[in-house]
Amino acid sequence: MRKMQQATICVYFDALDDPRVERTRQHALIDIIVVSVLAVICGAESWGDIEDYGEANKDWLRAFLRLRNGIPSHQTFMRVFAALDVEAFHECFMDFTRDLVGTTDGKHIAIDGKTLRRSFTDGEKRDPRHIVSAWVGENHIVLGQVATDAKSNEITAIPKLLDMLDVRGATITIDAMGCQRKIVEKIVEKGADYAIAVKDNQPTLHKEVESAFAASAIAKEDLPMSWTFQSSEKAHGRAEIRRVTVLDVEGRLSEKQDWTAVHCLVAVETERTANGKTSQECRYYISSHKPDAQLLAKVIRGHWGIENEQHWTLDMAFDEDRCRSRKKNGPENFALLRRFALNFLKLDVSSKRSIRGKRLRAGWDRSYLLDVITSPTIEGKVTPHVG
Repeated sequence: MRKMQQATICVYFDALDDPRVERTRQHALIDIIVVSVLAVICGAESWGDIEDYGEANKDWLRAFLRLRNGIPSHQTFMRVFAALDVEAFHECFMDFTRDLVGTTDGKHIAIDGKTLRRSFTDGEKRDPRHIVSAWVGENHIVLGQVATDAKSNEITAIPKLLDMLDVRGATITIDAMGCQRKIVEKIVEKGADYAIAVKDNQPTLHKEVESAFAASAIAKEDLPMSWTFQSSEKAHGRAEIRRVTVLDVEGRLSEKQDWTAVHCLVAVETERTANGKTSQECRYYISSHKPDAQLLAKVIRGHWGIENEQHWTLDMAFDEDRCRSRKKNGPENFALLRRFALNFLKLDVSSKRSIRGKRLRAGWDRSYLLDVITSPTIEGKVTPHVG
Protein backbone atom coordinates (compact mmCIF):
# COMPACT_ATOMS: atom_id res chain seq x y z
CA MET A 1 0.00 0.00 0.00
CA ARG A 2 1.33 3.42 -0.88
CA LYS A 3 2.17 5.52 2.13
CA MET A 4 0.48 8.88 2.47
CA GLN A 5 2.87 10.52 4.89
CA GLN A 6 4.60 12.83 2.40
CA ALA A 7 2.72 15.99 1.39
CA THR A 8 -0.72 16.28 2.95
CA ILE A 9 -4.03 18.12 2.71
CA CYS A 10 -3.76 18.26 6.49
CA VAL A 11 -1.64 21.39 6.06
CA TYR A 12 -4.71 23.21 4.80
CA PHE A 13 -6.39 22.70 8.19
CA ASP A 14 -3.42 23.43 10.48
CA ALA A 15 -4.69 26.87 11.49
CA LEU A 16 -8.32 25.79 11.95
CA ASP A 17 -9.56 26.40 15.50
CA ASP A 18 -11.31 23.49 17.20
CA PRO A 19 -14.75 24.74 18.35
CA ARG A 20 -15.00 22.19 21.18
CA VAL A 21 -14.14 22.60 24.84
CA GLU A 22 -10.75 20.94 25.30
CA ARG A 23 -11.90 18.40 27.89
CA THR A 24 -14.53 17.05 25.48
CA ARG A 25 -12.13 16.40 22.59
CA GLN A 26 -12.07 12.61 22.38
CA HIS A 27 -11.22 12.73 18.65
CA ALA A 28 -8.68 14.97 16.91
CA LEU A 29 -10.23 17.64 14.70
CA ILE A 30 -7.94 16.73 11.81
CA ASP A 31 -9.09 13.09 12.01
CA ILE A 32 -12.73 14.17 11.86
CA ILE A 33 -12.14 16.39 8.83
CA VAL A 34 -9.96 13.96 6.85
CA VAL A 35 -12.32 11.01 7.44
CA SER A 36 -15.21 13.23 6.32
CA VAL A 37 -13.49 14.36 3.10
CA LEU A 38 -12.54 10.78 2.19
CA ALA A 39 -16.01 9.48 3.04
CA VAL A 40 -17.75 12.08 0.87
CA ILE A 41 -15.41 11.30 -2.04
CA CYS A 42 -16.41 7.64 -1.62
CA GLY A 43 -20.17 8.27 -1.63
CA ALA A 44 -21.16 9.40 1.88
CA GLU A 45 -24.17 11.72 1.86
CA SER A 46 -24.97 12.01 5.58
CA TRP A 47 -23.22 12.07 8.95
CA GLY A 48 -24.30 8.45 9.46
CA ASP A 49 -22.71 7.51 6.13
CA ILE A 50 -19.45 9.13 7.23
CA GLU A 51 -19.42 7.10 10.45
CA ASP A 52 -20.14 3.90 8.52
CA TYR A 53 -17.33 4.64 6.06
CA GLY A 54 -14.92 5.22 8.94
CA GLU A 55 -15.88 2.01 10.72
CA ALA A 56 -15.59 -0.03 7.50
CA ASN A 57 -12.10 1.37 6.81
CA LYS A 58 -10.85 1.86 10.36
CA ASP A 59 -7.74 -0.32 10.12
CA TRP A 60 -6.69 1.26 6.82
CA LEU A 61 -7.29 4.79 8.14
CA ARG A 62 -5.11 4.07 11.17
CA ALA A 63 -2.13 3.79 8.84
CA PHE A 64 -2.10 7.59 8.53
CA LEU A 65 -4.51 9.00 11.15
CA ARG A 66 -4.24 8.74 14.94
CA LEU A 67 -7.86 7.75 15.66
CA ARG A 68 -6.90 7.47 19.34
CA ASN A 69 -10.50 6.71 20.34
CA GLY A 70 -11.58 4.98 17.16
CA ILE A 71 -14.07 6.41 14.67
CA PRO A 72 -16.30 9.23 15.97
CA SER A 73 -20.05 8.64 16.09
CA HIS A 74 -22.28 10.32 13.55
CA GLN A 75 -23.50 12.62 16.36
CA THR A 76 -19.91 13.75 16.89
CA PHE A 77 -19.40 14.45 13.19
CA MET A 78 -22.68 16.38 13.16
CA ARG A 79 -21.91 18.41 16.31
CA VAL A 80 -18.36 19.32 15.25
CA PHE A 81 -19.37 20.54 11.78
CA ALA A 82 -22.40 22.35 13.22
CA ALA A 83 -20.06 24.28 15.53
CA LEU A 84 -17.12 24.70 13.12
CA ASP A 85 -16.68 28.31 12.01
CA VAL A 86 -17.91 28.54 8.41
CA GLU A 87 -15.60 31.35 7.34
CA ALA A 88 -12.53 29.65 8.83
CA PHE A 89 -13.36 26.33 7.13
CA HIS A 90 -13.99 28.19 3.89
CA GLU A 91 -10.57 29.85 4.15
CA CYS A 92 -9.04 26.35 4.33
CA PHE A 93 -11.01 25.44 1.22
CA MET A 94 -9.78 28.52 -0.62
CA ASP A 95 -6.16 27.78 0.33
CA PHE A 96 -6.70 24.38 -1.28
CA THR A 97 -8.32 25.78 -4.43
CA ARG A 98 -5.72 28.52 -4.86
CA ASP A 99 -3.08 25.81 -5.16
CA LEU A 100 -5.24 24.01 -7.72
CA VAL A 101 -6.09 27.03 -9.87
CA GLY A 102 -2.91 29.07 -9.69
CA THR A 103 -3.32 32.41 -11.47
CA THR A 104 -6.79 33.55 -12.56
CA ASP A 105 -5.34 35.83 -15.23
CA GLY A 106 -7.16 35.27 -18.52
CA LYS A 107 -9.56 32.73 -17.01
CA HIS A 108 -13.34 32.69 -16.84
CA ILE A 109 -15.08 32.64 -13.45
CA ALA A 110 -18.85 32.06 -13.36
CA ILE A 111 -20.79 33.10 -10.25
CA ASP A 112 -24.22 31.67 -9.50
CA GLY A 113 -26.37 30.47 -6.61
CA LYS A 114 -27.87 27.14 -5.61
CA THR A 115 -30.43 26.40 -2.89
CA LEU A 116 -29.89 23.58 -0.35
CA ARG A 117 -33.55 22.60 -0.43
CA ARG A 118 -33.64 20.38 2.67
CA SER A 119 -31.51 22.59 4.91
CA PHE A 120 -34.41 23.53 7.19
CA THR A 121 -37.10 21.81 9.24
CA ASP A 122 -40.84 22.30 8.85
CA GLY A 123 -40.96 24.06 12.21
CA GLU A 124 -38.34 26.65 11.27
CA LYS A 125 -39.59 29.99 10.00
CA ARG A 126 -36.74 30.65 7.60
CA ASP A 127 -35.77 29.91 4.04
CA PRO A 128 -33.42 27.04 3.14
CA ARG A 129 -29.75 27.99 2.86
CA HIS A 130 -28.63 29.35 -0.48
CA ILE A 131 -25.02 28.85 -1.63
CA VAL A 132 -23.42 31.37 -4.02
CA SER A 133 -20.38 29.80 -5.71
CA ALA A 134 -17.55 30.82 -8.01
CA TRP A 135 -16.62 28.29 -10.71
CA VAL A 136 -13.38 28.40 -12.73
CA GLY A 137 -14.26 27.23 -16.23
CA GLU A 138 -10.74 26.35 -17.39
CA ASN A 139 -10.01 24.24 -14.30
CA HIS A 140 -13.55 22.87 -13.88
CA ILE A 141 -13.48 23.37 -10.11
CA VAL A 142 -15.23 25.37 -7.39
CA LEU A 143 -13.13 28.35 -6.31
CA GLY A 144 -15.18 29.51 -3.31
CA GLN A 145 -18.66 29.95 -1.88
CA VAL A 146 -20.79 32.09 0.44
CA ALA A 147 -24.00 31.00 2.15
CA THR A 148 -27.11 33.20 2.47
CA ASP A 149 -30.56 32.63 3.93
CA ALA A 150 -32.45 33.28 0.70
CA LYS A 151 -31.95 33.47 -3.07
CA SER A 152 -32.82 37.19 -2.98
CA ASN A 153 -29.72 37.76 -0.85
CA GLU A 154 -27.41 36.87 -3.75
CA ILE A 155 -27.11 40.61 -4.39
CA THR A 156 -25.31 41.11 -1.06
CA ALA A 157 -23.54 37.73 -1.12
CA ILE A 158 -21.74 38.27 -4.45
CA PRO A 159 -19.62 41.26 -3.28
CA LYS A 160 -18.77 39.33 -0.11
CA LEU A 161 -17.63 36.35 -2.19
CA LEU A 162 -15.58 38.60 -4.48
CA ASP A 163 -13.87 40.14 -1.44
CA MET A 164 -12.68 36.64 -0.46
CA LEU A 165 -11.25 35.75 -3.87
CA ASP A 166 -8.27 36.79 -5.96
CA VAL A 167 -9.86 37.25 -9.41
CA ARG A 168 -7.28 39.54 -11.00
CA GLY A 169 -7.27 39.29 -14.78
CA ALA A 170 -10.31 37.00 -14.91
CA THR A 171 -13.62 37.60 -16.67
CA ILE A 172 -16.59 37.28 -14.29
CA THR A 173 -20.00 36.22 -15.63
CA ILE A 174 -23.19 36.54 -13.58
CA ASP A 175 -26.87 36.17 -14.45
CA ALA A 176 -29.30 39.11 -14.39
CA MET A 177 -29.71 39.10 -10.59
CA GLY A 178 -26.09 40.26 -10.39
CA CYS A 179 -26.71 43.19 -12.71
CA GLN A 180 -26.20 45.77 -9.96
CA ARG A 181 -23.94 48.82 -10.00
CA LYS A 182 -22.23 47.91 -6.73
CA ILE A 183 -21.43 44.41 -7.99
CA VAL A 184 -19.96 45.78 -11.23
CA GLU A 185 -17.95 48.30 -9.23
CA LYS A 186 -16.62 45.54 -6.95
CA ILE A 187 -15.55 43.37 -9.92
CA VAL A 188 -13.58 46.24 -11.44
CA GLU A 189 -12.11 47.13 -8.04
CA LYS A 190 -10.85 43.53 -7.79
CA GLY A 191 -9.04 43.86 -11.11
CA ALA A 192 -11.34 41.68 -13.20
CA ASP A 193 -13.54 42.13 -16.28
CA TYR A 194 -17.23 41.25 -16.47
CA ALA A 195 -20.03 40.13 -18.76
CA ILE A 196 -23.38 40.40 -16.97
CA ALA A 197 -26.86 39.55 -18.20
CA VAL A 198 -29.37 42.40 -18.53
CA LYS A 199 -33.08 41.72 -17.99
CA ASP A 200 -36.16 43.48 -16.67
CA ASN A 201 -34.79 43.86 -13.14
CA GLN A 202 -32.94 46.81 -14.72
CA PRO A 203 -35.80 47.97 -17.00
CA THR A 204 -34.27 51.25 -18.22
CA LEU A 205 -30.90 49.68 -19.00
CA HIS A 206 -32.59 46.71 -20.68
CA LYS A 207 -34.69 49.02 -22.85
CA GLU A 208 -31.69 51.15 -23.86
CA VAL A 209 -29.57 48.10 -24.77
CA GLU A 210 -32.43 46.59 -26.77
CA SER A 211 -33.01 49.91 -28.54
CA ALA A 212 -29.30 50.25 -29.36
CA PHE A 213 -29.29 46.94 -31.25
CA ALA A 214 -32.60 47.75 -32.97
CA ALA A 215 -31.26 51.14 -34.13
CA SER A 216 -28.03 49.52 -35.35
CA ALA A 217 -30.02 46.98 -37.36
CA ILE A 218 -32.31 49.63 -38.85
CA ALA A 219 -29.33 51.79 -39.81
CA LYS A 220 -27.62 48.70 -41.25
CA GLU A 221 -24.38 49.63 -39.59
CA ASP A 222 -21.31 48.16 -41.19
CA LEU A 223 -19.84 46.56 -38.07
CA PRO A 224 -16.16 45.52 -37.83
CA MET A 225 -15.59 41.82 -38.41
CA SER A 226 -14.63 41.22 -34.76
CA TRP A 227 -17.98 42.58 -33.61
CA THR A 228 -19.97 39.59 -34.87
CA PHE A 229 -19.56 35.85 -34.34
CA GLN A 230 -21.69 32.83 -35.22
CA SER A 231 -21.48 29.21 -34.11
CA SER A 232 -23.66 26.15 -34.64
CA GLU A 233 -24.11 22.84 -32.89
CA LYS A 234 -26.00 19.63 -33.58
CA ALA A 235 -26.57 16.99 -30.89
CA HIS A 236 -29.31 14.67 -29.62
CA GLY A 237 -31.66 15.55 -32.46
CA ARG A 238 -31.37 19.28 -31.83
CA ALA A 239 -29.71 21.96 -33.95
CA GLU A 240 -28.70 25.30 -32.48
CA ILE A 241 -27.30 28.45 -34.08
CA ARG A 242 -25.91 31.22 -31.88
CA ARG A 243 -25.21 34.70 -33.26
CA VAL A 244 -23.31 37.15 -31.07
CA THR A 245 -23.19 40.85 -31.91
CA VAL A 246 -21.37 43.48 -29.89
CA LEU A 247 -21.57 47.29 -30.00
CA ASP A 248 -19.44 49.89 -28.34
CA VAL A 249 -21.30 52.03 -25.81
CA GLU A 250 -20.38 55.43 -27.20
CA GLY A 251 -23.58 57.38 -27.84
CA ARG A 252 -25.77 54.33 -27.17
CA LEU A 253 -26.47 54.64 -23.44
CA SER A 254 -27.82 57.66 -21.59
CA GLU A 255 -25.75 59.48 -19.00
CA LYS A 256 -27.72 57.89 -16.16
CA GLN A 257 -26.37 54.49 -17.14
CA ASP A 258 -23.17 55.08 -15.20
CA TRP A 259 -22.01 51.47 -15.02
CA THR A 260 -18.35 51.25 -14.02
CA ALA A 261 -15.99 50.47 -16.93
CA VAL A 262 -18.75 49.36 -19.31
CA HIS A 263 -17.26 49.27 -22.82
CA CYS A 264 -19.65 47.21 -24.91
CA LEU A 265 -23.18 45.87 -25.25
CA VAL A 266 -23.78 42.27 -26.26
CA ALA A 267 -26.73 40.56 -28.00
CA VAL A 268 -26.87 36.76 -28.14
CA GLU A 269 -29.47 35.45 -30.59
CA THR A 270 -30.20 31.74 -30.32
CA GLU A 271 -32.14 29.71 -32.88
CA ARG A 272 -33.04 26.15 -31.82
CA THR A 273 -34.65 23.48 -33.96
CA ALA A 274 -35.92 20.27 -32.36
CA ASN A 275 -38.64 17.85 -33.47
CA GLY A 276 -39.31 20.02 -36.52
CA LYS A 277 -40.02 23.12 -34.44
CA THR A 278 -37.83 26.23 -34.38
CA SER A 279 -37.69 28.74 -31.53
CA GLN A 280 -35.75 31.97 -31.21
CA GLU A 281 -34.46 33.91 -28.23
CA CYS A 282 -32.38 37.05 -27.76
CA ARG A 283 -30.47 37.84 -24.57
CA TYR A 284 -28.54 40.99 -23.70
CA TYR A 285 -25.39 41.69 -21.68
CA ILE A 286 -23.10 44.52 -20.69
CA SER A 287 -19.35 44.01 -20.52
CA SER A 288 -16.15 45.79 -19.52
CA HIS A 289 -14.32 44.15 -22.45
CA LYS A 290 -13.63 46.08 -25.63
CA PRO A 291 -15.88 44.80 -28.45
CA ASP A 292 -14.80 41.22 -29.21
CA ALA A 293 -17.69 38.98 -30.22
CA GLN A 294 -15.76 35.70 -30.22
CA LEU A 295 -14.33 36.25 -26.72
CA LEU A 296 -17.70 37.24 -25.30
CA ALA A 297 -19.45 34.35 -27.04
CA LYS A 298 -17.02 31.99 -25.30
CA VAL A 299 -17.45 33.32 -21.76
CA ILE A 300 -21.22 33.77 -22.03
CA ARG A 301 -21.60 30.23 -23.35
CA GLY A 302 -19.16 29.01 -20.69
CA HIS A 303 -21.28 30.47 -17.88
CA TRP A 304 -23.52 27.42 -18.08
CA GLY A 305 -20.61 25.30 -16.87
CA ILE A 306 -21.47 26.27 -13.31
CA GLU A 307 -24.98 24.88 -13.85
CA ASN A 308 -24.02 21.75 -15.80
CA GLU A 309 -20.74 20.79 -14.16
CA GLN A 310 -21.32 22.01 -10.60
CA HIS A 311 -24.99 22.45 -9.65
CA TRP A 312 -26.34 19.56 -11.72
CA THR A 313 -23.49 17.27 -10.63
CA LEU A 314 -23.97 18.12 -6.96
CA ASP A 315 -27.64 17.16 -7.26
CA MET A 316 -27.29 14.08 -9.46
CA ALA A 317 -23.99 12.61 -8.16
CA PHE A 318 -24.03 13.89 -4.55
CA ASP A 319 -27.83 14.14 -4.00
CA GLU A 320 -27.26 17.58 -2.46
CA ASP A 321 -30.89 18.67 -2.68
CA ARG A 322 -31.93 15.87 -0.35
CA CYS A 323 -29.21 16.34 2.25
CA ARG A 324 -30.84 16.86 5.65
CA SER A 325 -27.92 18.49 7.45
CA ARG A 326 -29.68 21.34 9.24
CA LYS A 327 -28.04 22.18 12.55
CA LYS A 328 -26.33 25.56 12.86
CA ASN A 329 -23.30 25.63 10.52
CA GLY A 330 -23.78 22.03 9.40
CA PRO A 331 -25.43 22.74 6.00
CA GLU A 332 -22.73 25.15 4.82
CA ASN A 333 -19.87 22.99 6.08
CA PHE A 334 -21.30 19.81 4.55
CA ALA A 335 -21.68 21.75 1.30
CA LEU A 336 -17.96 22.55 1.50
CA LEU A 337 -17.15 18.85 2.07
CA ARG A 338 -19.03 18.06 -1.14
CA ARG A 339 -17.07 20.72 -3.00
CA PHE A 340 -13.76 19.42 -1.66
CA ALA A 341 -14.78 16.01 -3.01
CA LEU A 342 -16.04 17.41 -6.33
CA ASN A 343 -12.76 19.26 -6.94
CA PHE A 344 -10.70 16.14 -6.26
CA LEU A 345 -12.88 14.04 -8.56
CA LYS A 346 -12.88 16.67 -11.32
CA LEU A 347 -9.09 16.79 -11.30
CA ASP A 348 -8.72 13.01 -11.60
CA VAL A 349 -7.94 12.00 -15.18
CA SER A 350 -7.11 8.35 -14.51
CA SER A 351 -10.76 7.37 -15.02
CA LYS A 352 -13.23 8.41 -17.70
CA ARG A 353 -16.22 7.49 -15.55
CA SER A 354 -18.85 10.04 -14.49
CA ILE A 355 -18.51 11.72 -11.10
CA ARG A 356 -21.01 9.24 -9.68
CA GLY A 357 -19.00 6.37 -11.18
CA LYS A 358 -15.77 7.75 -9.75
CA ARG A 359 -17.33 7.99 -6.28
CA LEU A 360 -18.45 4.37 -6.46
CA ARG A 361 -15.05 3.19 -7.62
CA ALA A 362 -13.25 5.22 -4.93
CA GLY A 363 -15.39 3.51 -2.29
CA TRP A 364 -14.58 0.05 -3.68
CA ASP A 365 -10.95 0.49 -4.69
CA ARG A 366 -8.51 2.12 -2.25
CA SER A 367 -5.81 2.22 -4.90
CA TYR A 368 -8.08 4.34 -7.08
CA LEU A 369 -8.99 6.53 -4.07
CA LEU A 370 -5.28 7.23 -3.66
CA ASP A 371 -5.11 8.18 -7.35
CA VAL A 372 -7.94 10.67 -6.77
CA ILE A 373 -6.44 12.37 -3.73
CA THR A 374 -2.90 12.39 -5.13
CA SER A 375 -3.75 13.80 -8.56
CA PRO A 376 -1.34 16.63 -9.46
CA THR A 377 -2.85 20.08 -9.55
CA ILE A 378 -3.38 21.75 -12.90
CA GLU A 379 -1.27 24.82 -12.24
CA GLY A 380 0.89 24.39 -9.19
CA LYS A 381 2.15 20.84 -9.68
CA VAL A 382 1.50 20.36 -5.94
CA THR A 383 0.29 16.90 -4.95
CA PRO A 384 -2.36 17.37 -2.22
CA HIS A 385 -2.06 13.96 -0.55
CA VAL A 386 -3.88 12.96 2.59
CA GLY A 387 -1.27 12.23 5.24
